[in-house]
Formats: sequence, C-alpha cells, structure tokens
Amino acid sequence: MFRRAVLGLMCLATTPAMADEGMWVLTNFPFEAVEKAYGFKPDQAFLDRARLASVRFSEGGSGSFVTGTGLVMTNHHVASDCIEQLSTPKKNLVELGFLAKTPAEERKCPQTEVDQLQSITDVTQRIQDARKGKSDKDGRKAVEAETARIEAECKPSETRKCQVVDLWHGGAYHLYQYHRYADVRLVFAPEMAIAFFGGDPDNFEFPRYDLDVSFLRVYENGQPVDSQKHFFPFEPKGSRDGDLTFVTGHPGRTSRLWTVAEIEAFKDAQLVSRLMYLSELRGALLEYRHRGAEQGRHSLGSLFGVENSLKAFRGEFASLAEPALLISKRKDEAAFRKALLDGQAKNPVLAEAALAFDALKGALDRQKGLYARYVMLERLRGFQGSLFGYARTLVRASAELGKANDDRLPEFTESSLASLKTGLFSAAPVYKEFEQFQLEWSLGKLRESLGPDDPLVKKILGQQSPEQLASRLVKGTKLMDPKLRKKLFEGGAAAIEASTDPLIEFVRSFDGDARALRKQWEDEVEAVLEKNHERLAKARFVVYGTSTYPDATFTLRLSYGRVKGYVDEGVAVTPYTTFGGTFDRHTGADPFRLPKSWLDAKPTLDLKTPMNFVTNNDIIGGNSGSPIINRDGKVVGLVFDGNIQSLGGDYYFDESVNRTVAVDVRALLHSVDKVYGASGLFAELGGAAK
Repeated sequence: MFRRAVLGLMCLATTPAMADEGMWVLTNFPFEAVEKAYGFKPDQAFLDRARLASVRFSEGGSGSFVTGTGLVMTNHHVASDCIEQLSTPKKNLVELGFLAKTPAEERKCPQTEVDQLQSITDVTQRIQDARKGKSDKDGRKAVEAETARIEAECKPSETRKCQVVDLWHGGAYHLYQYHRYADVRLVFAPEMAIAFFGGDPDNFEFPRYDLDVSFLRVYENGQPVDSQKHFFPFEPKGSRDGDLTFVTGHPGRTSRLWTVAEIEAFKDAQLVSRLMYLSELRGALLEYRHRGAEQGRHSLGSLFGVENSLKAFRGEFASLAEPALLISKRKDEAAFRKALLDGQAKNPVLAEAALAFDALKGALDRQKGLYARYVMLERLRGFQGSLFGYARTLVRASAELGKANDDRLPEFTESSLASLKTGLFSAAPVYKEFEQFQLEWSLGKLRESLGPDDPLVKKILGQQSPEQLASRLVKGTKLMDPKLRKKLFEGGAAAIEASTDPLIEFVRSFDGDARALRKQWEDEVEAVLEKNHERLAKARFVVYGTSTYPDATFTLRLSYGRVKGYVDEGVAVTPYTTFGGTFDRHTGADPFRLPKSWLDAKPTLDLKTPMNFVTNNDIIGGNSGSPIINRDGKVVGLVFDGNIQSLGGDYYFDESVNRTVAVDVRALLHSVDKVYGASGLFAELGGAAK
C-alpha cells in the first residue's frame, strides 16, 4: 500500500514558501528565513562556493568536487552509464565494482561530461521583449531565435556551455554560463549489490542501507582539474539529529506552479500512458534478460531506469489521486484568480493573466489529441535504441547545420553542439541483439498505439512486421562505428543524402512527417502554454512578490533543512540507520544480498557506524548525487533518494513527511577504508586525519 500522510501542511508554491520548503536559485536565496529558523545566515561567499563546488552530469544527476585535485562525488546510479560502458563480458564492473589504486588506473568514461556553473546573467527583458505583441506561434519562434542569439553571444565552445534558463515559467530568464569538462575518469565504484542494496522493494523507502556512491576525477588538458579553491571537504564527524543541512544540486523538474487543469490533464492522459508503457517495457526487459548472462549484463541499466521511473510515476499517480491535493490546489487557484479579477481594472498585467486560464485549457485540449502520435514519433517512444538515435541525429544535423544559428532546432544550435558530438561520437559499446530487441518492441508499440491502418504506420512498416523491419535495419547498419558516424556528420547533407545505410534511409523516409508533427505540437500546444505561463508568472510577482522559488529546471538550486525523522502511519522513524542494520537486512538472496567484500570485512567494521540518514531538505529527481553540507560547507552526506512520501514532490512539499535520503559521510569513509582497502582514496578524502 502506498503510504500517504494527511496534507494539511501542504504548500503548493502559488504563495510564498513556508517552513524549510524550496529549491532556491542562488540569485533569490532566502537568507533571512534561514537566519530566523537556524540562527545562521549564509553569505555570498557561501553561495559562490556552493556554485563552483557543484557540478551537473550530462546524463542527468548532480555531483560535487570533494578534494582539491578534481575528485567528484556522485551516486553509483548517476555514474552507472560510465560503469556499464567500461564493463566487458569478462569483467563486469557493475557487479564487481572498481577501484583505481593509482592515477594511471583511472578509466575515462566514454561519454560522460560535467558542467560547472560560472556565472548567471539576467536576460529577462530581451526574451520577454522578443515575444511582446506577437501571436502565440510567432512569439515562440521569436523567443527561440533570441535565445539562440543570446547563447551565441556567450561564445560557446568545447569548454564553455551557454544556456538560457526559463524560471517561474516565463517570469524570468537567466543566461547560465558553464565550464564544460569532457574528460571524466572513473576512480571508485562499489558493487551494485551494496550501491542498490534492497533493490526495487526498498527503492523510495526508509529505513535504507545503501552505499550509492561513485568517485570520478575531472581532467583537462591531460591533468586533474585544480579544484583547490572550490571543493567541499568531508566532515568525518558527520551530523547529528537536528543539525542544519544544505543540499546543492540540480533538481530536474517540478510542476508546483501548474494550474489545476494542467495537473488533471497530465494525470488523466500522460501519466497513465507512461505507467502503461513502462509496465509493459519492464516485462519485456525482464524477459530479454532471461536469454542469458550477457543479455542480463548489457540490459541492466535500462531495466534499472525503467523500474525506477515506474515506481516514481506510481507514487506520483497515488499523490495526485489524493483528494486533499486538488482541493488545496483549487483553493489556492481560486484565491489567485480572485486577486486577478479584483485588480485587473487597475493593472493590465493582472487583466492579461485573467485570460490565461481559458487559453491554457484550449491548449490542453489540443495536447490531448496530439499526444499519442507526438510521443511515439518525435519523442521516440516508437523507436527505441541507440542506433536509431544516432541515425536521426545525423539526418537532422545534416539539415539543421546548414541554417543560420537562430533558425535551427534548439538541440543543434552552436551552444548545444559540443555535447551533441560527445554523445554522437562516443565509443561506448553498442549491443546489436539488444538494439534489435528494443527497436522491434517499440515499433510494435507504435503500430499498437496508432493502429495498423494509420497511413504513417503503413509508410514506416511497409509490408514488414516490426520484427522483420528491426532485424533488417539493425543487421544492415554500420552505425555502430563511431568513426563512420563522425564521417557522416562532417560530410553534411551531401553525405547523408548519398548514404545507403539502411537506418539512415529509414529515418530519411519519414523524418519530414515527424518534423511536421513537432511543428504542429510546438505551434498549437507549447506556444500557447508558454505565452500564458508567462502571463501568470508576471501576475504572481504582482500579487505575491518575488519571495517564491521557481519550479525545478535541471539547473543549480540550494535547499535548506535539518536532519529530522518523521512519523509514518503512527510509527516514529528515526533519522539514522547503521552498518549493523545493513547486516541484519542481509538474506543472502538478491536484492538483499551483501557482496562478499562486505561479508569478509564484517569483523573489522564498527557496526554502530551510521549508514544512511534523512533530512527534510526539499529535493526532486536530478538531485541524485548532490552533497549534503553543513553550515561550514563540509560534506555530511550524499543524496541518493527520497522516501515514498516525497513522490508527490512534483506538485507540493509536505515538511512533516517529505524526506531526503542520503549516505552518511561516516559510512563513505569507513567502507572506503575497511571494506575496500582504498588507502589512497581514504587519505585524499581526509579520512587519514580523522
């Protein structure tokens, strides 16, 4: 049963945040609120250090510099792509773990890159002026063009990434300039059996007993990055119940500023669709894994991702099914609408916002009609696999790169090219059997979703079954070779037009249809949503001021809170677990099977050492790998999850039960030292000085 607390203390971010709520941008941090609650006021130096010590992983996830020689700490599951890509049939690093005892043994990740935020510039006026006075469709196009110009003026390069970020759904726009690091090397990863101890049954639960950590080192020009001036050192003493804690990281997405209509539309259409799709995909992946050990190895990451998403979306659905959520949301929205109506005669901003709700409703109706086709064709739900992704990127790049920068699709502008090429030219292994399985399964879902008589389905499949088509395409393509992909990319439109690779030909045959659908979606849905969100955002500033935080956007945020337990269905949950509890949970069978390294080391371990703990910091997906730091800027923990009650965090924050789940710094140091004998890493992390 999905456990849910009464939502009486819930705040939906329509009004100013309360308690320890909020994923705050660094340019709008509530210094006074922290000082009032905790007697500590972070200064600008604290925020600057948090900004420079934090990193964002391109695959999704957060991390931080934890030593002066470029060592980055994140989760095992954030670094899992790198760990899998460095594995082989003979040496499965996911199962065995990895330790580089010397710098020479550190292994470069095939396609991992990390971003470090260097500066933030307000560009709100330029973006809002670009939209002003234009239709929904023309306004969106103008905003995209102006965004591309601003990012180009930032002079993106191999080491500089420039991104215009939409905050408060159009209330503000900031240019984030990052230093991009593309040479990231694996230093340490434990066995997955302890990194994900408890598996899916324990996922999003507490108590927890995981060592979900990886350490990587960032290099530039062949040398470790000098991070001496901006890293978070470990606090070997850890934390205590009630201690003030900060989480700095990159939360991915929240929808706390959505209207009631948007929430209901998402729940009834998109969320149900996602749950059904992921449930079926999970079953298919489990069946595929039964083909053999090697199939199990190279599909493990996909299965983990699907199961993680499936449980998260189930929790999200359960949260949205709670009457209290929408009752509270409707109450807040009614109050906001009344403020708009009361003030519209005197304030044109409020008058415009009063019209936004009906416009949004119209866009949502159009969205419902386009959604199934859009996600199948343009979002690639019907075309799973790396090889198809490579082919479509090449075909679209050949068309887009010949255009002026501000006329391109956003993913092909100059500011995006360095990261695009990292993925496209990656030497990460590709497994043909798995590629064929993914493509044939998803083509089957395409036919099932749109119907066998749909003209585009007929165009795509022709006279072949999904199985026959996938077999022909995957067996015939040469796109596994990164050198060929690079040659085709650099050859431009002429090379793509001349290519006889079956996957390239396949994408070419219907990409025009997919692009037309994308344009329809952007013109009729996204353009309307964006323009009217901006109207509402401006009105919120008028009504409530700027003492709110924006929805998450996978950009750097800082949250504050404390180490704190909670009450779950009348049972008090204490904030810490221990090594002893970890061994008590061991059954010898997956997913409660401790690796041999832990069983062998048990006599040398202090079983009272804290393993995991919880805080009431406000986080969401994307915060995985975030450090938890104390008021001195020292690491006391590593975020890796939220509890089951936090799964409604997209829409609200309930301080009484929403909890961040983290690995305790004492568990990190004790295991690195006693379980893995990683003396060099232990010393680098400051453990030797304990």
